Amino acid sequence: MRVILVIFLAIVVFSCKEAKVKSVSMKQDVSVLANDSLNGRKTGSVGEKKAAEYIAKRFEGLALKPKGTEGYFQKFTYKAKKNPHQEAEFTSEKNDSTETGENVIAYLDNKAENTVVIGAHYDHLGMGGEGSLYREGEAIHNGADDNASGVAIMLHLADSLQKTGSPKNNNYLFIAFSGEEEGLLGSNYFVKNPTIVTKKVTYMLNMDMVGRLNSEKTLAVYGVGTSPILKQAVNANAGDLNIVENESGVGPSDHTSFYLADIPVLHFFTGQHDDYHKPSDDTEKVNFEGMEIVSNYIFSIIKDLDSQKMLPFRKTKNESEVVPDFKVTLGVVPDYLFSGKGMRIDGVSEDKPAQKAGLQKGDIVVKMGDYEVTDMMSYMESLSKFEKGQTATVTVNRNDKLIEVEVTF
Repeated sequence: MRVILVIFLAIVVFSCKEAKVKSVSMKQDVSVLANDSLNGRKTGSVGEKKAAEYIAKRFEGLALKPKGTEGYFQKFTYKAKKNPHQEAEFTSEKNDSTETGENVIAYLDNKAENTVVIGAHYDHLGMGGEGSLYREGEAIHNGADDNASGVAIMLHLADSLQKTGSPKNNNYLFIAFSGEEEGLLGSNYFVKNPTIVTKKVTYMLNMDMVGRLNSEKTLAVYGVGTSPILKQAVNANAGDLNIVENESGVGPSDHTSFYLADIPVLHFFTGQHDDYHKPSDDTEKVNFEGMEIVSNYIFSIIKDLDSQKMLPFRKTKNESEVVPDFKVTLGVVPDYLFSGKGMRIDGVSEDKPAQKAGLQKGDIVVKMGDYEVTDMMSYMESLSKFEKGQTATVTVNRNDKLIEVEVTF
């Protein structure tokens, strides 16, 4: 029955020009965007085009005005870069070496002086390839958490802003970005070719991987240092959420493009998991009750900031610019939501030093050789001290007991 409902919804949205979607749940949005029929929504693919059409129909059903260059769409042609912090090469001439992506953009016009941008990328990895952590051949990467979840919350926020009729002191621009997985291409292109006056953008909100809120209700919020007032708004509205703050406006998601244009940003993230960039990132693993909590939290921040005029922008110390160089890897996925002392392991890669040494998910690295590990930065600084082939004693906290293991890099 569930499959039939999803297919029916997709047919109605994709095929019926007169259809107006009045009320669609976040679960329905994720189910459509993360359906196998879209083949992983790779930038420029037929599947991504179908996803873009679905989002445009959802915007239309929410009575939002088109704000692209062709209705709701803003197309761009590019030569992809794989490094998110490299400049994208956009071109007006399409040839065999170029690809085309398209942002989907809608506008809630409150006749206000300033505008808030609310965004989330909708592309993913297609059948895998570069960027995938799956090692067993081609398979559909549906990206339910990454990032159908972010798009669903963006649409839920648009619905909330329409239904409540408030807050009214800002206009709202909703953008579903293309090409994020290729290097923040859609957001980069929009900032360089805006369809509104960016000097009137008071701040930008970005949702990327917000579908796996854990039992501790831990939510990472990045960019709290990009305007003096943001930290207060983030904490004052937290409720039962356990907020892990990061001041930096730079990170591997679309808020970075806006921060680099001197716009205050907040990025919301429920954490890494074993299904990241794998075919197993599917709808049934999404925490929809958690998404409701996250969406309502973001909405409360929007309401809190509504009385503010143009938010002042502040440069932050960008951790990504001071990451030390290192020649070795431990072979683990860090737990980016961990706020205690040390670096907690969220996943262990096969046939890497950590696995060979017996390290486990949940272990907290507190020392590497002679170097204390107190947080993510000190972990990376410690890792940079070792050479390939070198053996070091790594101390971890496992279930409140300190354990020493020998790791060969």
